[in-house]
Amino acid sequence: MRSDYIPFTEEMKRDYTILIPTMLPMHFELIKAYLSNFGYKMELLRSSGPEIAEAGLKYVHNDACYPAILVIGQFMEAVTSGRYDPHKLALIYFQTGGGCRASNYIPMLRRALKQAGYEYVPVISFSFAGLEKHPGFRLTPSMLYGMLYAVTYGDLLMSLVNQCKPYEKRAGEAEELAGQWVERLGRELGAGRRIKYADIKRNYLEITRDFASIPRERRDTVKVGVVGEIFVKYSPLGNNDLEAFLVRNGAEVVVPGLLDFLLYATYNGVIDYKLYGRGPLSHHVNNLAYKYLCKKKRDMIAVMEREGTFDPPMPFERTAELGKSYMSNGVKMGEGWLLTYEMLELAESGCKNIVCTQPFGCLPNHIIGKGMMRPVKERNPDVNIVAIDYDASATRVNQENRLKLMLSNARRIAKETAQREQPAPTLR
Repeated sequence: MRSDYIPFTEEMKRDYTILIPTMLPMHFELIKAYLSNFGYKMELLRSSGPEIAEAGLKYVHNDACYPAILVIGQFMEAVTSGRYDPHKLALIYFQTGGGCRASNYIPMLRRALKQAGYEYVPVISFSFAGLEKHPGFRLTPSMLYGMLYAVTYGDLLMSLVNQCKPYEKRAGEAEELAGQWVERLGRELGAGRRIKYADIKRNYLEITRDFASIPRERRDTVKVGVVGEIFVKYSPLGNNDLEAFLVRNGAEVVVPGLLDFLLYATYNGVIDYKLYGRGPLSHHVNNLAYKYLCKKKRDMIAVMEREGTFDPPMPFERTAELGKSYMSNGVKMGEGWLLTYEMLELAESGCKNIVCTQPFGCLPNHIIGKGMMRPVKERNPDVNIVAIDYDASATRVNQENRLKLMLSNARRIAKETAQREQPAPTLR
């Protein structure tokens, strides 16, 4: 047993507060509410600003990837702030167990705690691979079942907010409505009752109708998709409030949901058997999980289609086929093939302008993100892609100037396309 490993025990579960780092606020608030059923007291960190990166750089070498600097910085800012009793505090973070440097976040975080004199604070590895044992925090099938619906609710709300925000007559109404739904759904998930799928689908429809009732008006906007490394793709802390910036500059933002990443992970378990002959039992379990999750996404899509106001996402089965002529599904370091396939998904769905977000120096994402931009654009000349690097040393002004240039180019292309498609005048 490693000397820096402090297990989270059953006794700690009674009176410890578990801190969760930021990434997807709506999703994580719903997950937190559901986990309260199992006796966990959790708090989602929302701190932001340059002091977070500064705190991270105090404990993490600047050659480490930007998400590690931010996550560890946010944790260390909270632990050292005096807002909490560190002797009644635990930290939790997702650990992939793959080849990505994200597998090293937890050892790096423990090293930071030790340097600051808080080596007694437990760090819980939230991992499906079972990399560590924490008697007070075990992922059971019932926990995973409830968290799945926190993810689907979060994906639906994120999509609806993004489709309303650029057109709402009263600014902020979509986010306000999303906050009300997060509070209501959190209460329902945290009530401890048995989850009925009929209630979930009924909520999908009610949520969609609620957003459809928001007064909106037609505006000249540009659809912009966002793909990339999972943290900087989703986290306002990681991408300098990218979505808010795009909306302020006349864009409708399209972001693939978190459920797609879970589907990507299970699908990898399916194709590992086909490609490498690994684990027939694991293949069987992953195959069942993949089909189950695909059905959950299709059910959500069906509700959006039935209501009729909003554009639903693409079924994942289609996404998983789109890029096979570009790369193998065996390419799966980091976001792997999913990143390129999501570019193609956005393009096929009519979202031709794409921002590829990546931490500076993230080798997998530079290969399957920036490295695939040229072949994608060669076969799809109407696609407009810009890669934006995020790093502690990168300037926000430079990032935003490149985004403005991309938006300007998108509007120019749209204008030229409209002129070409305009019918020629009738000669008399």
